[in-house]
Amino acid sequence: MAAAKCSDDDLIEFLKTNSQTVAARHFGLNQRSIQRRAKRIALRGHSPEHDMTHTVPDGFKVKGVSSLYNKDGLLSAQWVKSSADDERRYQMMVDACEALRDDLPQITIPVSRNHGADDLLNVYTITDFHLGMLSWGEETGEDYDTDIAEKLLIDWFSEAISKSPDAKSCVFAQLGDFMHWDGMDAVTPASKHLLDADTRFAKLVRVGIRVTAQVIEMLAAKYQSVYVLHAEGNHDPASSVWLRETFAFRYEHSKSITVEVRPDPYYCYEHGGVSLFWHHSHKHRIDGLDAVFVSKFREVFGRTKHSYAHTGHLHHRVLKETSLMIVEQHRTLAAPDAYASRGGWMSGRSSTVITYHKQFGEVARLTISPEMLK
Repeated sequence: MAAAKCSDDDLIEFLKTNSQTVAARHFGLNQRSIQRRAKRIALRGHSPEHDMTHTVPDGFKVKGVSSLYNKDGLLSAQWVKSSADDERRYQMMVDACEALRDDLPQITIPVSRNHGADDLLNVYTITDFHLGMLSWGEETGEDYDTDIAEKLLIDWFSEAISKSPDAKSCVFAQLGDFMHWDGMDAVTPASKHLLDADTRFAKLVRVGIRVTAQVIEMLAAKYQSVYVLHAEGNHDPASSVWLRETFAFRYEHSKSITVEVRPDPYYCYEHGGVSLFWHHSHKHRIDGLDAVFVSKFREVFGRTKHSYAHTGHLHHRVLKETSLMIVEQHRTLAAPDAYASRGGWMSGRSSTVITYHKQFGEVARLTISPEMLK
């Protein structure tokens, strides 16, 4: 029997009057699958054998159930306490990615006919772009919203691509916090701090997909090899998932484009005798980060002579050379928001294209600020 579509809500309704064995036959699933599903939906409050029949919405889990029985042993009252189920919400985001992939057309980008230097690699570094953030210039010194941000990113890449050295390969290193917030509520995912947002999340997703696709395809027109990194940030841990999966699917048949889908928030790329490492720095600050990279990518580090690590998160530039590698914290192109401005956390705005030679390491650097694009 072919498996029938079976949502958690369908299964809950069916199990009200049928056993798990009957449910397995009805939906064309094996017994273990039904048992696993039953355990999961029990976390939502459905466990009739324990007098639990009041479920909470998908994305939440039951935190506690208090039941009051009368003198005859019958249930007379019940209180259900719930909390957000982060693991289920993550799975819901993955499911949404799968649905988005079904609707997003795959395209095949032809390999560029440009013949750049094989020894060179251009790394385009963008971090903490905060697409969707609202900044009022009278309060912060610079206006910033979704429309301004989209135009800024395209203008920056147009200028950076035209002025960067001719190379065969490039990296689009988006180091996290590309999206200003990560769901229907404009708050930081962990601490729930209220954020200044200028649009709805659905529109933000639409703009994020559009501008990312345009940037990748601009790079693919110049380079024969394009490596795309969407790092996890503290503002967009879930959105970084669907960005990676969406574009990995879109360019699956494009030989020149590789999209990194690694779920661990530490990343690595090898270019001849050069090893490059990236982390947003929301999980580990610069101090000691070099040792983390060596531990996670021991073989790559051992094979290479020149090693460089890149982070974002704090919006201002820091360069530190350790006994293992050079660690650099990058500026952002985004304007400060009210929180940063009022807190006095100010820094310059710019992003870089760094050119690495397979044998000699970093050999060139192009820095472009928003003012240079006006």
